[in-house]
Amino acid sequence: MNDLHPDATLTPEVLENLPLDSVAIQKILPHRYPFLLIDRIVELERRQRIVAIKNVTINEEFFRGHFPGNPIMPGVLMVEAIAQTGATLLMTEVPNRAQMLTVFTGIERAKFRKPVVPGDQLRIETKVIVWRSTAVKMAGRITVDGKLACEATVTCQLVNLKKSAPEEAKAE
Repeated sequence: MNDLHPDATLTPEVLENLPLDSVAIQKILPHRYPFLLIDRIVELERRQRIVAIKNVTINEEFFRGHFPGNPIMPGVLMVEAIAQTGATLLMTEVPNRAQMLTVFTGIERAKFRKPVVPGDQLRIETKVIVWRSTAVKMAGRITVDGKLACEATVTCQLVNLKKSAPEEAKAE
């Protein structure tokens, strides 16, 4: 397990110590159960690409209603898993992560090719298309047993939480 502080600089040595487990991921991303949709980071090439794993179980909260007796992972959550994987890559370059948030600002060309069901292991690969100072556009693919389940292009933006706070909150 990687011992990361939320403000720790992610040095090349830390990033080479893969896989990053869910505890380390939670020190990079703000997402928590039931909305943290990646379990491990298994590959990472700084500013280029990242690969995450998600083990899908029947205990996922979304299976309670999608669909009883025929559980299928919602496509929008597959796209969210792609975005979280990409956000992890983006946040590895941010020195003051505790003050920053990565928000999902766009989805393009989302396609769903294969249903994802309990017991599947998702391999989520995200590659950078364009990286501009605080925004990244990425192509993502999810495979299950080598077969394409989902693909989408997503855009994420870094937001400084201290600068974007409402005026009333700043005055308090």
